[in-house]
Amino acid sequence: MSSIQVLSPDVVNQIAAGEVVERPSHLVKELLENSLDANSTQIQIDVNFGGKFIKITDNGDGIVKEDLPLALQRHATSKITQTNDLWNLSTYGFRGEALASVAAVSKLTLMSKAKKAKSAFQIKSDFGVISEVMPSSIDTGTQITIDALFENVPARLKFLKSDSAELAQIRNVIRALSLAYPHVEFKLIENGKLDLFFKAQGDAKDLSVRASQVLGLNKIYTQENRYKSYVVKAYFSSPHDVQKTSKNIWIFAQKRWIQDRGLQAAITEAYRSLLMHGEYPQVVIDLECAPDLIDVNIHPTKSQVKFQDASDAFRAVHGAVRQGLELAPWIPKVAQAESSAASFEAQPAAGASYQSFVREIPQMSVQDQTRFTDLGSSLGNTQFKTKLNALEQLSQLKVDSTPVAITETAGGYWSSLQVLGQLNLTYLVCQKNDRMVLVDQHAAHERVAFEKLMRKWKGGAIDQQDFLFPLAIDLSPEKAEALLAQSENIAKMGIEIEALGPSVIGVKSAPLFVKEAALPKIFDKMSTDLVDYGGSYSLEKSIADLFATMACHSVVRAGQSLSQAEMVELLKAMDEFPLSSFCPHGRPVSIEFTFNDIEKQFGRTL
Repeated sequence: MSSIQVLSPDVVNQIAAGEVVERPSHLVKELLENSLDANSTQIQIDVNFGGKFIKITDNGDGIVKEDLPLALQRHATSKITQTNDLWNLSTYGFRGEALASVAAVSKLTLMSKAKKAKSAFQIKSDFGVISEVMPSSIDTGTQITIDALFENVPARLKFLKSDSAELAQIRNVIRALSLAYPHVEFKLIENGKLDLFFKAQGDAKDLSVRASQVLGLNKIYTQENRYKSYVVKAYFSSPHDVQKTSKNIWIFAQKRWIQDRGLQAAITEAYRSLLMHGEYPQVVIDLECAPDLIDVNIHPTKSQVKFQDASDAFRAVHGAVRQGLELAPWIPKVAQAESSAASFEAQPAAGASYQSFVREIPQMSVQDQTRFTDLGSSLGNTQFKTKLNALEQLSQLKVDSTPVAITETAGGYWSSLQVLGQLNLTYLVCQKNDRMVLVDQHAAHERVAFEKLMRKWKGGAIDQQDFLFPLAIDLSPEKAEALLAQSENIAKMGIEIEALGPSVIGVKSAPLFVKEAALPKIFDKMSTDLVDYGGSYSLEKSIADLFATMACHSVVRAGQSLSQAEMVELLKAMDEFPLSSFCPHGRPVSIEFTFNDIEKQFGRTL
């Protein structure tokens, strides 16, 4: 007797359900994608019991009466008709599996009214047992109700997480699709209460407002990049607005929410030297390309795709984010000449503000500060007398007592700051109109030195030393080939290489500042990046890491005295480089205190 048997439709559908609908959030995703394919502009999702009950209502095109039975059959779809259609998809759905799979593991009711139809109809499935088509009362669009999900598959039920965990995943799906379709209204009702609401935005191509809502950011920046056949719009946060996980990195290809390690690496690499270890940016990527350059049919849940040339997609995404970051849009632009003279006008003692106190303190000895204690008492401000103890730490404030002329300049943000002094031989104390700014002198100088080294490298002006005999470095043949292919770009680093064998490269020269013992490690890391991601950007990453270390050990350090002129020159140098807000290791260069906040601390304002 033959041991091979054709599986029954019930078993086949349950197998498919295990692949396509692994958990309630996957089901929500499939149903929402159907609604979006039907041109819906309003979608409501009702969820109970962590997704074991789901109802999705839309105002889309609807389904005609004759198609309702077909909608619950496997491999029945209106999206494609032939093999070639798989390479020219313009819809989410195309396999015709989702509804049939869900119908096999739940109690399903499908109600719909096509736009030109006079009446609505419905069809039901009780764990795969399909009913006849019957009249319905729905006004327009489609409503699908899923109840008792997985009750006929106890093993599947056991693998579901808690109701709150499953609901969190459903929220993520809704956030994702709301990003892909900002012109669509999404509403999530959980146990009868409004949980999420994304109002429809006017421009279907602009994700700025929706991205700001989903990421929870007041400020979001946009940059577009075109690379070969790829067009990328990046919506990104300032490096000041970071997360401890990568959950707010959202990647969309052809409006599909995807998980792609390569593109995520492109994003984090674009933030190179702007984030500290363990920090992640907040970014939304909208990538479009010709349909034949992307394969969406490689994963049951369609959460992964394959690009014909992954390195081109990587460069397109990396370029969009990096170009936007290098504009440093979070730094206030000095649009015109500014003078802070007005804020330094003498005021009557009784109406003296904290700005005037701060102005005076740098020019006083500790003994002189006692006079201000008495002044605080005469003003009747006991909080000022108490808070002045904190200001006595400014006894460590080193200043050049020579009066600095306040001139009107049209320089950048950093040079527009007025230097008041040096705190604890570590921080530049500066003022700008409505705030006090502390600048970490080491971090600031480190960024300047780093950027100057990078500029030299890009200009091919790195001093180098020649070796009497080539230094042999063993690598895999693949890595050696990748390095040799980039030999011209590597030469800009002051490093000349040649092939000594299939898996051995010879280093003929290297920069003077690089120790010979460090070269094998440098080349191994560089070649790994080249193999994994390709392109000359990998070289830049390797040399940037090296320059960051060099800069850290060769610049002004904490505890080093600076003259007034040196502090002013450092701020001017920072204006040369847009990314001066952060040191090359991602630490912030400055912190700010508004005078309003300071006055609140002194009890001068509410």
